[in-house]
Amino acid sequence: MDERLPDPELFRQGGFRVASRLFIEGDIRGDERQVARLRRFAQREDPAADVLVPLLRKGVQRQFEQALRQGIDSVEDPPKELEAFFRNVEATPYWVDPDRLDRGARAVTRAGLLGLFPLGDVSLMGGYLASRATKSLVGTGEIEYKAARRLVETATWWIDVTTPGALVPGGRGYESALRVRIVHAHVRAAMNRREDWDYAAWDKPVNQVQTAGTLLLFSLVYVFGTQLLGLRYSARERADILHLWRYVGWLMGVDEELLPAGEDDAWRLLWLLATTEFIPDDDSKRLAAALMRSHAAIGEGRGAVGKVLSHVSVAAHGSISRLLLGKTNADFLELPDDPIAQAAVVAVAGVNFAAETVRRLVPGATALQERLGAAGRRHYLRQVTKVFRLDPTYGRHMKAA
Repeated sequence: MDERLPDPELFRQGGFRVASRLFIEGDIRGDERQVARLRRFAQREDPAADVLVPLLRKGVQRQFEQALRQGIDSVEDPPKELEAFFRNVEATPYWVDPDRLDRGARAVTRAGLLGLFPLGDVSLMGGYLASRATKSLVGTGEIEYKAARRLVETATWWIDVTTPGALVPGGRGYESALRVRIVHAHVRAAMNRREDWDYAAWDKPVNQVQTAGTLLLFSLVYVFGTQLLGLRYSARERADILHLWRYVGWLMGVDEELLPAGEDDAWRLLWLLATTEFIPDDDSKRLAAALMRSHAAIGEGRGAVGKVLSHVSVAAHGSISRLLLGKTNADFLELPDDPIAQAAVVAVAGVNFAAETVRRLVPGATALQERLGAAGRRHYLRQVTKVFRLDPTYGRHMKAA
């Protein structure tokens, strides 16, 4: 008897139903034993990072910053917890291939600013379906009320870790990955201090399952989202992108058992996560509404033209989310349902696919597209840093937690 479980809602409709037919080889469904194994990781946190929180509050921040930029050997007489943390992250795993990291980063960079659409409309919006994970987001109090800023900060972090050459020790991506790991530790400490945290219903805050899920949303789901928007990757490029994110996940403290070694592993893990974690609730709706309001804000203060911009922005972003996440999930999140906008997204995807087909055939076109994509990302970083006055150390989030 086949003991595999039925598909979760995410894989029954929308883009992920398409994926199960076009992009996934074999049967990725899991069984009850695999679900139980995964659920055990929902009670695991990140001890190596968590022990640093009280030390950082007592004045070890300067030593942390020095170790982050120059290595732990440059720090004189560091606390044993700080030394253990950096000795571990500086000992690069045997499976890390710098050439693959570079190729994966260049493949992501090629999407340019188009990559921000699936990042926000599928990766972030899809993450809101995981209601247990949203409890920490809602608990910090800032996700709902400062959605635009957090969207920009997430995009900036994502650009940092996917820039070619940025994951070397001391590089911008390397620093950003470790800083966010420490932010997660501060959030865990804050949530664990709350008397109303429901461990039975919500698991441990920012646990291993949730961090691994975030990793998949930024890697596999991002790649799949760009594919449905018409971008094309070779099998090697997809594998290299996942290799890059496997290393980012390792830097962020994800247990190695939860780091997919390849595309098949990633799809299987996403299926298990969709079965056990993607169960939306009212907080999911609140966060989705806040994200849509941030898209509408593009037209604020621009009069009649601004109203048009706001409408188009909400319609476009909502349509991408609806097409990929499926009708049932989109209806639950109360996303706009605009058939005309959805048809326009499909048409743009067709144009992108045709252009991508030409790119793959023309010598030098891929390298040119990588340079254009990199230029677009750099321009975006300059603009949002100026407007939002971003703090690359994430110190504000640690203080808020």
